[in-house]
Amino acid sequence: MSTRGTIKNGLRRRLAAVSALAMGAALAVALPAPASAAAAARVDNPYVGATAYVNPDWSAKAAAEPGGAAIANTPAFVWMDRIAAIQGSSEARGLRAHLDTALAQGANLFQVVIYDLPGRDCAALASNGELGPTELGRYESEYIDPISDILADPAYASLRIVTIIEPDSLPNIVTNAGGTAGSTDACATMKANGNYEKGIGYALHTLGAIPNVYNYIDAAHHGWLGWDTNMSPAAAEFKKAATSEGATVNDVAGFIVNTANYSALKEPNIKITDSVNGTTVRQSKWIDWNYYTDELTFAQALRTLLVSQGFNSNIGMLIDTARNGWGGTARPTAPGPLTSVDAYVDGGRVDRRIHAGNWCNQSGAGIGERPTAAPEPGIDAYVWAKPPGESDGNSAPVANDEGKGFDRMCDPTYTGNGRNGNSMTGALPNSPLAGHWFSAQFQELVRNAYPPITGGGTGGDTQAPTAPTGLTSSAKTSSSVSLSWTASTDNTAVTGYDVFRGGVKVGSSTTASYTDTGLTASTAYSYTVKAKDAAGNVSAASSALSVTTSAGTGTGGDTQAPTAPTGLTSSAKTSSSVSLSWTASTDNTAVTGYDVFRGGVKVGSSTTTSYTDTGLTASTAYSYTVKAKDAAGNVSAASSALSVTTSAGTGTGTGTLKVQYKNTDSSATDNQIRMSLQVVNTGTTAVNLSTVKLRYWFTPEAGASTFGTACDYAVIGCGSLTLGVTGGGSAAGASHYLDVSFGSGTLAAGASTGEIQLRLNKSDWSNFSEADDYSRSTNTSFADASKIGAYVGGTLSWGTAP
Repeated sequence: MSTRGTIKNGLRRRLAAVSALAMGAALAVALPAPASAAAAARVDNPYVGATAYVNPDWSAKAAAEPGGAAIANTPAFVWMDRIAAIQGSSEARGLRAHLDTALAQGANLFQVVIYDLPGRDCAALASNGELGPTELGRYESEYIDPISDILADPAYASLRIVTIIEPDSLPNIVTNAGGTAGSTDACATMKANGNYEKGIGYALHTLGAIPNVYNYIDAAHHGWLGWDTNMSPAAAEFKKAATSEGATVNDVAGFIVNTANYSALKEPNIKITDSVNGTTVRQSKWIDWNYYTDELTFAQALRTLLVSQGFNSNIGMLIDTARNGWGGTARPTAPGPLTSVDAYVDGGRVDRRIHAGNWCNQSGAGIGERPTAAPEPGIDAYVWAKPPGESDGNSAPVANDEGKGFDRMCDPTYTGNGRNGNSMTGALPNSPLAGHWFSAQFQELVRNAYPPITGGGTGGDTQAPTAPTGLTSSAKTSSSVSLSWTASTDNTAVTGYDVFRGGVKVGSSTTASYTDTGLTASTAYSYTVKAKDAAGNVSAASSALSVTTSAGTGTGGDTQAPTAPTGLTSSAKTSSSVSLSWTASTDNTAVTGYDVFRGGVKVGSSTTTSYTDTGLTASTAYSYTVKAKDAAGNVSAASSALSVTTSAGTGTGTGTLKVQYKNTDSSATDNQIRMSLQVVNTGTTAVNLSTVKLRYWFTPEAGASTFGTACDYAVIGCGSLTLGVTGGGSAAGASHYLDVSFGSGTLAAGASTGEIQLRLNKSDWSNFSEADDYSRSTNTSFADASKIGAYVGGTLSWGTAP
């Protein structure tokens, strides 16, 4: 074991010096290009600017199906679901062969599912694995170690390698290990022996030692963990596994939801805050008191909870959208009738399953959103984790040597169990073993795709044009690049080309040329081009071309930048503003002004050596830098950074908002602080909620100095809230405060946010003594709370600060 650790640490050091990669907003498809020997730079989101590997084994099967050619070049995860899969077979590539093919394609992103835990998937026979409940040693030495050795090969250092760690395992021991209708003896065994947690901890620690590997832990889906009784324990379980067997939260890049599942990405016709004739939609049979209706809001709320549990604040979420499109003729376009809450929900929901607990080869499902990088706040990417067309399980018993059993949830005649409300399964008939190709399902997924697959029907033109070749730059200036290429061919006709810079579409052309403008001098840009036809078929991308714009010469040939400003200091500050000053820069001609940056983002400019930044939040640290500029547009290096903490917000607010509070905590001496809040706009104009922050002041007494926070319910949706705890105060009963921020939305004049149910705990779960907390009251119905602060744009608008 110590020898392996030495090898890994040495590898980490050798690959520490890495080159940067271009970053964009869309997830590209890999195309043939020479492999790079340069190591991949560690990035915050591995999907931004990435060119993802397309599995030729899956692509060939997809292309052979009616309508499949339109999506056959879509990147999806490769599954290592048994030890033999690592080496591969005559029918499927092994892990090293996949990686070699990725390099040959010119990809810089490779996606793989790690899926072979002891006693795997204790609640679903169809996906049982080859290792027994106690075979942790084999899992480590015969499965994880060989995978690690391959991924750590320097030949693959140029790849960003994304792993999904063990789907379904940890959620199963949270919900199915005893005391529930869906519990199984197998899950109880795995909870008792701890081998799920140990195996995942070992995988995270071992693979996390490889600098270009990004681990994402599976986190089920909203229809499984969306209730508070499941979600909070699951977050704690994830933390426990992620800090076992030598692993730390630094080995976790993020989490994935909806892996191999069908839950809708968004429910456009239903909001969790809707009610029908006074009855909340949460009481409908379909939602069943869940706090979420779709995967996007669930993923965003879960991310917030996980950060509060101690995971890094920059973790990202993935959502598997391969099979949750739910399009076709059965897709509702409006809410259901208002005759009852069930009619309203069932008539409007796009997820057409019989029950949200149904998971096997679902009838009526469709291809979902195509893989996309950074599509929403907190979401690293939409991905295809479960490649469309691969079966979830066999609909009748099938003898096999893969350890896969017959699960009645894959039998369309089965009337269900406690995990699906004793409902019919909604599974397609005649399905093969899990992971095997299921042609009928693939064709149904294509037919019901949402967004629809253009040119992907069972008739008409489905052949994409050839990829453009010979991409070159015919001219360039300091602010523009002119491109040209050899025309593509098509079985009908090429109708145009889309041009991409850094993976992001910047324009289109009906000819084989394009000029990209508005660029920065002396900057390298990467371009690709795709051809398209009248049926909407799109070609693979051209080979990438890197072009560096000419140096900026200004109007008089001046290319010399001013010196960097020095002596940056804060001359004054308040609870909502910071005044800055600095020593003037010098230039060979003249300095014409300065740009001021807060946290790396430009917030203003000045023609003097001073600037005041306003609209800040009290008791908050901000980092500033300043750059000088001249008439030719030359910009200096940044000044040294200066950190300034705004003053505490004191006094009494006189704005148009007010905060109302009710005590929902039955004990003032237990291990959680609980409350319900609502914000009321007493003014005559709407308030932008993204500018509003609430503060609830308290003192934690002894115990841990870090905290967990949770939103249990909010009329406006818990996903729209960000919670955190800040310390450092000296007032009695107010050494800390719970900070509540709103992500978006407006609060109309005279309106209320509705109830927001919140709680917080110390990370060691030690008890509080709340009786002397500054903001606490004893009223159990909503009343104005003058000791809870509401800040608008950093200025105290309501309440009296301690």
